[in-house]
Amino acid sequence: MNVSTLSTKVLDGARLSQAEGLFLHENAGLDTLAFLADEMRQRKHPNSVVTYIVDRNLNPTNICVTDCTFCAFYASPKDEVKGYVLEREDIYRRVQETVDVGGVQILMQSGHHPKLGVEWFAELLSDLKARWPKLHLHAMSPPEIEHLSKVSKCSTTEVLLRLQAAGMDSMPGGGAEILSESVRSQIAARKTDTDTWLRIMEEAHAIGMKTTATMMFGHIETVADRIEHLERLRQVQDRTGGFTAFIDWTFQPGGNPLGDQLHAQGWKKATHAEYFRTTALARIYLDNFHSIQASFVTQGAHAAQLALRMGCNDFGSAMLEENVVSAAGCAELVNLQDIERNIREAGFVPRRRNQAYDIIDERGSLPLPGELATCGAAATGKHQLV
Repeated sequence: MNVSTLSTKVLDGARLSQAEGLFLHENAGLDTLAFLADEMRQRKHPNSVVTYIVDRNLNPTNICVTDCTFCAFYASPKDEVKGYVLEREDIYRRVQETVDVGGVQILMQSGHHPKLGVEWFAELLSDLKARWPKLHLHAMSPPEIEHLSKVSKCSTTEVLLRLQAAGMDSMPGGGAEILSESVRSQIAARKTDTDTWLRIMEEAHAIGMKTTATMMFGHIETVADRIEHLERLRQVQDRTGGFTAFIDWTFQPGGNPLGDQLHAQGWKKATHAEYFRTTALARIYLDNFHSIQASFVTQGAHAAQLALRMGCNDFGSAMLEENVVSAAGCAELVNLQDIERNIREAGFVPRRRNQAYDIIDERGSLPLPGELATCGAAATGKHQLV
């Protein structure tokens, strides 16, 4: 293997093996990875549009029995100071605030509460749909689905069907972390294992529910573990086609045991360059994923802007609320004007979307006359592989 041969293989539309992906990650310059990823993005999204969504990250409860070592958000069931379960009226207020500013989606995830089963969440979803029938509910995650199946003593498929009937439209890819058991057993020993996470995703796809996929990296895993993660996702997508997008972000070490442990060992937080390299490789490797989302919440808006030239075609969410990564000391929420400015400065045309990645912007799905000209030469320029 060599970088030139593998680059030609990618440009010819051929699929990389795990060994080839690892070799490219370890030996190609970031400029080469960026070029290949940007080329893959342009082939899938040739109209120079970069999307984003307006939503809110709602966490009905932070009480959790899973004790993930990387989480600074959760509270134990006995923690009467930090732990909470939101009152229904408080949830309604937050949702109404979202709708009032043009939000089209609620991203709802919770801790693994020992007493709240599928009945409680189905009732909540049903109430939200009754009040806001057009609002998209992007809710739960595979570990939550497995937890609810244990609390309510039913199968994970039954949990999905009951939540779907109550109003759950799609499922986020939370709880994936790294889909390698050698890693998961160390950072989240009580959480859903790799095979179960993937199985629940396939169950969701089988009932017509679209999902996203995620990866949290930059802690104890190796690059080979990251590529194993991508390979497992690609295999599921080959079988089901149910993933709408992939989102990766770096581990945030603030206020959690894993961060304290790693700092004591002289560990250094993943750099922007490492994020770019991993994200670019994901765009190259996940040839059957239509969209890759930048993570401005963890990387910052300027890095996310650069990620649009590393294979990303989506700027993520203009979240009205975010509690999980901000609990770890990372929080960058930007307003709509700043999101659109960052997209334009990277050479693209901004458009609002829904969870299906359909354009719902009143400006239309394609650039208006003259709009590309305001985005600079990067919008239409071609790159040379050197």
